[in-house]
Amino acid sequence: MKMLTVALLSAIAGPAWAQSHAHAHTDAAPAAAPAAVDHSKMDHSNMDHSTMDHSTMDHGGVDHAQMDHSTMDHAAMGHGTAPVAPREPIPEVTDADRAAAFPPINHDAMEHAPNVHSLLLINRLEHWDGQHGTGQAWEASGWVGGNINRLWVRSEGERSGGRTESSDLEVLYGRSVSPWWDVLVGVKQDFRPADSRAWAAFGIQGLAPYKFETSATAYVGEGGQLAATVEVEYELLLTNRLILQPLVEATLAARDEPEHDMGAGLNKVEAGLRLRYEFSRRFAPYIGVSHERLFGDTADYHQAAGEHTRDTRWVAGVRVWF
Repeated sequence: MKMLTVALLSAIAGPAWAQSHAHAHTDAAPAAAPAAVDHSKMDHSNMDHSTMDHSTMDHGGVDHAQMDHSTMDHAAMGHGTAPVAPREPIPEVTDADRAAAFPPINHDAMEHAPNVHSLLLINRLEHWDGQHGTGQAWEASGWVGGNINRLWVRSEGERSGGRTESSDLEVLYGRSVSPWWDVLVGVKQDFRPADSRAWAAFGIQGLAPYKFETSATAYVGEGGQLAATVEVEYELLLTNRLILQPLVEATLAARDEPEHDMGAGLNKVEAGLRLRYEFSRRFAPYIGVSHERLFGDTADYHQAAGEHTRDTRWVAGVRVWF
């Protein structure tokens, strides 16, 4: 009986002693270091990086904020370099390539611009309706020649009541003295209002500053009469085709000529405003208003003949050039 009791106690105490012995060895031995992780073999696509705390990660103890990048030799770093030689080498230029790029030119087959040019501009061809009647009027100019020397022809006139009230024709030689100005010399022939009369003409025309088209001509007539005409136009582009054109024209004379209804000083001033629409640069109908007024002895001569000294007219016409 005693022997049976000793055997049972030994069987019960054996596992407990073995467990205590195992724990003793566990507490005494240091923990093994974790195995190194090879991140190159990890599948990062299945990881949930949103739940990771990157602030607690150890990136090797490198503080990039404290690094001085200006002293680093990035060229020596293994970032990779671009290839120096092209993948497909460019072939050398051959004589055949040069011949294809610069073929021989047949100068005899080339068309050169002519040395002589020409232009005919009908600036005003209009019908007018005024306070004292209706009528027609025209103003035209044209030239033929080169860039420096040209032959000019100018004409203007007016009809009223079925007869021509005034008309003239000028033939002038023009020479360019600057990119914007020509000097003119020639003759002028009056056909109305009185008997035909010839004048020697000297003038200048061109584009004044701020794009004012200006023409000033002095005339020396038979009997020693001196006269002058000054005209200024301006083109205001409301759109690329709709153009407003103001115009002012004045005539002067040096002495009285009652037989020609011409007084000394300022004779007449005409101011007009015309609005045209250019269906093309060569063809443009217009409408507008014009006012004429006579001054000084010229007004007295016309008034004595029963004529009016001022008139406001509505005009409609066309501007064309060839």
